[in-house]
Amino acid sequence: MDRPLILTYDVGTQSARAILVDKQGSIVDKVQMKYTEPYIRPQPGWAEQKTDFYFAHMCAASRVLMERNKEKVGDIIAVAVTVIRDTLVFLDENNRPTRDIIHWLDARKCEFDDPFPWWKKIAFKLIGMDKGTKIAYRTSKVNWVRLNQPDVWEKTKKIVCLPAYLNFRMTGRLADSPANTIAHIPMDYKKKTWMTENDLTRCMYDVPQEKLYELVPSGDVIGYITKEAAELSGAPEGLPLIATGADKACETLGLSVASPEKASISFGTSSTIEMYSENYFEPQQFLPSYPSVINKAWNPEIQVFRGFWMLSWFIKEFADKDKAEAQEMGISPEELLNRRAAEVPAGCNGLMLQPYWTPDVLKPDSYGAIIGFSDYHTKYHIYRAIIEGICLELYMSMKAMERRGKKHIEEIFVGGGGSKSDLACQILADTFGLPVKRIHTHEACSIGAAMVAFVAKGEFASYDDAIKSMVHEKDVFIPIPEHHEVYMNIYNKVYRKIYKNVRPLYATMNNLKERNML
Repeated sequence: MDRPLILTYDVGTQSARAILVDKQGSIVDKVQMKYTEPYIRPQPGWAEQKTDFYFAHMCAASRVLMERNKEKVGDIIAVAVTVIRDTLVFLDENNRPTRDIIHWLDARKCEFDDPFPWWKKIAFKLIGMDKGTKIAYRTSKVNWVRLNQPDVWEKTKKIVCLPAYLNFRMTGRLADSPANTIAHIPMDYKKKTWMTENDLTRCMYDVPQEKLYELVPSGDVIGYITKEAAELSGAPEGLPLIATGADKACETLGLSVASPEKASISFGTSSTIEMYSENYFEPQQFLPSYPSVINKAWNPEIQVFRGFWMLSWFIKEFADKDKAEAQEMGISPEELLNRRAAEVPAGCNGLMLQPYWTPDVLKPDSYGAIIGFSDYHTKYHIYRAIIEGICLELYMSMKAMERRGKKHIEEIFVGGGGSKSDLACQILADTFGLPVKRIHTHEACSIGAAMVAFVAKGEFASYDDAIKSMVHEKDVFIPIPEHHEVYMNIYNKVYRKIYKNVRPLYATMNNLKERNML
């Protein structure tokens, strides 16, 4: 064996990647299979996909990777899978699908059929979560299926997160780690196991215990690559598949965030900020911390649900001319727009954006808002305002988590597709007033998943040793003091006050919508 390798599968929103990673954190080779249709919309707001869609793309990428690395196949010591979150698979008694997958971007709502016992309704009202719990219930994928497809519900014997299903297809065992079980299902994230039957919040998205699946610690061997999976994927039969964590958990570790003074920010379809904590705390009231792939820890997280998706939305809706110009220049539309937005001053000449394109449990009446328009603003001001709005929201999230967790963040590590933008990274540094660091690769998810597997196989004595060997800082963005002052003025004097002041109007808009008057 020349050098031990981990075969990682990173199954994302837009593509599936098969990657070979070594102990130095080098990407030895990778194959990416982009989805031509990331999800299906049977109705407006819905997002579904065929059950074996992701497995097929994962295997297709894997076959190409194995074929062109025949001489390295013998060096692979384990397989690790990291996958998008909150994407559910419905299976019958033979683990065959009873319906299509419901994707994390699905926005359907079920009717609220008054399912909560009277004493729970009183408890929710007393803690100020009566509206939030109703939203959580209505947006639950499992509740929608139970209420709208009772025949499917009856046939469904297991409801599993997508990574658990992929583990099953690879090994024949339906199991996963708590760190890879992030969804609107009855998970006790503090105890890293399923909720008890009498848990206060289980009624929001209840799934009978017998429909749930086996949980194992991160680093455990889930199973071994079966003959059938080997034929489909090209991966060697008998290789151990190691339990890891979801994409954000693996990315956080892959960015070296395994100590309390660091935070990771993911500039992805959704944008998140995550910390590392060996004591459990809620990053926001009623919002759980998710299990870290390091079993003794958690990753407190706050999410901007529509993060860098908003830039894709902007390009699709408003940048046809820029796309044509970028094509003529031989660059991407994002690169051209970043150049134009870099010419806009920090603070966008007073144009501000609040990125609440999708309401959540804690801000049930929220909408996206852009304020401060004047006749001199251009579309490039809007483009930059989107980035600034995401960064300001993530900054507010960090300050909230620092208060609740009694933490103090000193440096930021950034990943996700949006981190390729120097402009976005500099705006992030200027907003936070902290150094923002980019590592040697944009494949942080696979680096983190590979770390778990290497530690599990005894190649590293600890995660600290794995980080020292596998994570290498490449770029550091130092905050510009004048820009930080601009952003702090915006944050303290305007941004923090926007939602509070416009919330009554949002509530009125929701009321008008419910009455079909908007």
